[in-house]
Amino acid sequence: MQDALLTSARESIEKGSKSFALASRLFDGGTRARATLLYAWCRHADDVIDGQLLGEGTHIWDGTPDERLAMLRRETDRALAGEAMDHPAFAALARVAAESHLPARYAHDLIEGFRMDVEWQPVADAAHLLRYCYHVAGCVGVMMAIVMGVPPDDHATLARASDLGLSFQLNNIARDVAEDAERGRCYLPDSWLAEAGLGRDGYALPANRDALHKVVTKLVDLAERYEASAAHGVPRLRNRQAWAVLSAAQIYGDIGRKVRGLGPSALESRAYTRRRDKLIAVALAAPEALWKRNVRVGTSADRAGLWTPDFA
Repeated sequence: MQDALLTSARESIEKGSKSFALASRLFDGGTRARATLLYAWCRHADDVIDGQLLGEGTHIWDGTPDERLAMLRRETDRALAGEAMDHPAFAALARVAAESHLPARYAHDLIEGFRMDVEWQPVADAAHLLRYCYHVAGCVGVMMAIVMGVPPDDHATLARASDLGLSFQLNNIARDVAEDAERGRCYLPDSWLAEAGLGRDGYALPANRDALHKVVTKLVDLAERYEASAAHGVPRLRNRQAWAVLSAAQIYGDIGRKVRGLGPSALESRAYTRRRDKLIAVALAAPEALWKRNVRVGTSADRAGLWTPDFA
């Protein structure tokens, strides 16, 4: 059953995120298995809320978004309590939580992010944006760090893991601005749009692309701050784990940097990272991982001004 569970989880990761699948291959076997199991639950939870398989439009869940959210909470809590689960995604969560001593609060934090999506409110300011990004991605970084062996009470390192998740999400938002606008969803803070002379109505029109790209550039710049902060947590990881984390950071960071570098034309279509570029990122991350292992762990001063989860 465990082998079948892992096979199912691997299929999920290969279909759901080629970038994460590539980076996860750099882990040692045990870490890769646990990370894959955790990803399978995260991916499935996202599908439940969307009501679609891998966001591709294939309907898989009945009920209203509120009903699906309630079901997700219920089944997640059962898995975290160690109950035997029929669905492979929840069984995967139960297994990885037991093996990694994963605190339930971080899985609950992700579900809170799904609640924020279901009960969507316009993003008012940067603090609102970062709080949302933590609940949909930063807490996943925290869970992945614990899966890698970071003690749940090592809050300094977990803050760096959260930073990495935040940087991923900020870059994803920068990449998807045009697509999100088409579906009536804007993750850019109202305060940032106002500073650029834009309003929530019509901000994504072609005539506004120059001003909008300045806002997106601000988003990518912020992502880089969190990416840089996350690197200070790498010395807490084993070499192969550090290699995987730094590879993923480079791959996702390159998405945002490409959006920023292309100028307003980047808003005309979705930017993506080619497989060749991903492999280059993996190669470049190897010596960096070894070097980072020999530098000091970051101090609280290195994170001055950055949003931090409440670990109390």
